[in-house]
Amino acid sequence: MTTAQQSAALTAGERLDRLPFGKPHRRILALIGGGMFLDGMELYLAGGVLGALVKDGYSTVALNAQFVSWTFLGLVVGAWLSGVLGDRFGRRFCYQLNLAIFGLASLAAAAAPSMQMLIVFRFIMGIGLGAEIVVGYGTLVEFVPASVRGRAIAMLAIITNTSLFVAGFLGLWIIPNFGWRYMFLIVGVGALIVWFLRKSMPESPRWLESKGRFEEADRILRRIEAEAGSSEPVRQSTARIEAAPVSLAVVFSPPIILRTILGVLLNVVMGFCLYGFIGWLPTFFVKQGVSIAASLEWTTVMALGGPIGAFIGLLVADRYGRRPCIVASSLVAAAVAVVYPMMHEPYLLMATGFVLVTSIYVLLAVGFALYVPELFETRYRLRGAGVCSTAGRLTTAGVQFAVVALFGWGGVAAVVGLLVVLLLVQAIAFALFGVETRQRSLESIAGDAGAASGLARRPVSVEVP
Repeated sequence: MTTAQQSAALTAGERLDRLPFGKPHRRILALIGGGMFLDGMELYLAGGVLGALVKDGYSTVALNAQFVSWTFLGLVVGAWLSGVLGDRFGRRFCYQLNLAIFGLASLAAAAAPSMQMLIVFRFIMGIGLGAEIVVGYGTLVEFVPASVRGRAIAMLAIITNTSLFVAGFLGLWIIPNFGWRYMFLIVGVGALIVWFLRKSMPESPRWLESKGRFEEADRILRRIEAEAGSSEPVRQSTARIEAAPVSLAVVFSPPIILRTILGVLLNVVMGFCLYGFIGWLPTFFVKQGVSIAASLEWTTVMALGGPIGAFIGLLVADRYGRRPCIVASSLVAAAVAVVYPMMHEPYLLMATGFVLVTSIYVLLAVGFALYVPELFETRYRLRGAGVCSTAGRLTTAGVQFAVVALFGWGGVAAVVGLLVVLLLVQAIAFALFGVETRQRSLESIAGDAGAASGLARRPVSVEVP
């Protein structure tokens, strides 16, 4: 490296992107991943718990639909608040708040005296869960270098989606032997432990810079650089980026609104895949006469597709790009979903379901987890992701009643039919309008839309020691 390069003045994003993926990134990944894993556990345990509640007569399919819908209404509130609070008060404030909310509510759910009270506690849990999803992926995106951002987010998706299998495995053992309450107890205790561990996690330097808090950003960056083993001298740029705030309306202004629409579509489709199909599998099996033990066993086997799909996402996201992977995984999932209702032999049903779940989780890792946070600038990243998540959660909450109606009318085939239509619409939309973000800095991706919309940020001179 030349002397001129060594003494170059760099922004927060440039300083983070120049680092190798190392110890500080793994630590941040682990701290975010702990909360995201428990977030996934909390969401995915619902399938086994609801199947058991129906089997025991504690609940009905209609009450289960209310449980799921109130969960998603909580997710809507959480996703919206996380965008507003995360962009205003910081990523660190928001991820600690949401973890405390769903941890404490989980402990309350373990002692719920009735299904109605369980639904109330589930709504409160949903607020924390909805915020965790938005803030977790959005925060990690801002820390990791552009060259490995796809792999890093896919690693987080692997951690998160392993919870699908773990929740199924624990449910297979705990629910028949100890009861459903212990599932909520485990998650609640785990969430409070992670809350204490995450108190040492730093604030995002990119967010601090966007707020004009350059000295704080510089201090954190110096610690990260030292921990990463970087010995190259760095000068903090004095031509800093203007920290002018923008309103929520920016995500609905052209051409950024096209990115918002694509993000909303991804959230709607993924919401239906995860909670209009995968989350309902145990209940579907029970209503078709399968024992609760067998339904949990089948679901657990299919759940292995979660971490495997995320691992495939890790392999392909930075190699082939986001848009091709989103289109391809959507088409594969649609094709497998067409034949899924035709499978009646148990092992073929599990194998087909496993492939379907795997392809859905490739889509989740590359699209939902990685692509959506990349689409928006730091000043409004969480609000953009929050709007997309809010729209997706709100739609999915209503879809739960459609699932009940579709299943009553045409069984699993009718539910899968709607899934196929949504996946095909998504594949076409991204093939035509998707923006490629592979190997590009977040500032470069945001700059494309900012220049076209007149929102490009102007440099101002701020001296930083």
